[in-house]
Amino acid sequence: MKTQPAPGITGTAAADLKIVPRRHIGRWIGAAAVVLLLVWLAVSFSRAKINWPTVQQYLAVPVLIQGIGVALVLTAVAMAIGLVLGVVTAVMRLSKNPVVSGVAWLYIWVFRGTPVYLQLLMWFNLALIFPVIGIPGLYSGRMIDLLTPFVAASIGLGLNQGAYTSEVVRGGILSVDEGQTEAAQAVGMTRLQAMRRIVLPQAMRVIIPPVGNEVIGMLKTTSLASAIGVSEILSEAQHIYYVNNRIMELLIVCAVWYLGAVSILSIGQFYLERFFAKGSSSRQLPMTPVQRLSSIFGTNRKAQS
Repeated sequence: MKTQPAPGITGTAAADLKIVPRRHIGRWIGAAAVVLLLVWLAVSFSRAKINWPTVQQYLAVPVLIQGIGVALVLTAVAMAIGLVLGVVTAVMRLSKNPVVSGVAWLYIWVFRGTPVYLQLLMWFNLALIFPVIGIPGLYSGRMIDLLTPFVAASIGLGLNQGAYTSEVVRGGILSVDEGQTEAAQAVGMTRLQAMRRIVLPQAMRVIIPPVGNEVIGMLKTTSLASAIGVSEILSEAQHIYYVNNRIMELLIVCAVWYLGAVSILSIGQFYLERFFAKGSSSRQLPMTPVQRLSSIFGTNRKAQS
């Protein structure tokens, strides 16, 4: 397709015009600044008094591997509690019953309005309020024996997460057109059936990305559980460097394990988003890492070359 010359410019003059590509000066300045920053960080770490063989040595220490395992299990338990509470609370918030909606709002207000660290300490010291717990005539036990550090951390983190997840779920439910609920009720479904079979499956496309971020955030938040005696990876690393004084080396080991765990969770989030995005969006699904590699080194590229 030939371009028409501008008014007042003859064809010969238009052909003599030189096309000058746009110069992205700001982009090059920004790239240079990033490169300089990376070089400065690399030089700083190379000159720092860090014993890298010690980092490699402690990467495979069983107590630290067990610590990251505890963090992952605590994340799974807390997120399971948070997801169940989040869905229930979100449905309660959308209820037309003012009492049910008010109770859900109060729960969210309390647990979003107080620090996680404070909540963990309160749950761990719950025996000061309820020294004995049980069912009259059937079972009775001391709270201090039942509420171990891991149990207290799971409850505290799970209840706190439920308050945030409920807002994510509520936003996802509100993103689904109200006509979907009306159509479901028109064919005889109850409101709860419509919510479970029609609304929530469609809302998952909106819910999954922020919930995935919450899972990653929860993995890092588990480090606060060391305040009540949970032996996760950071507390175990602290016990070690209090003895050998290799503070930065042990912290780098923790960072490597956290980055590895977060990378695995991010991959899981990516595939979950792809799964729930099928058939619910006009946008093309993003390529998986395998598809990206195939597009670069696959047969299509060879055929084009």
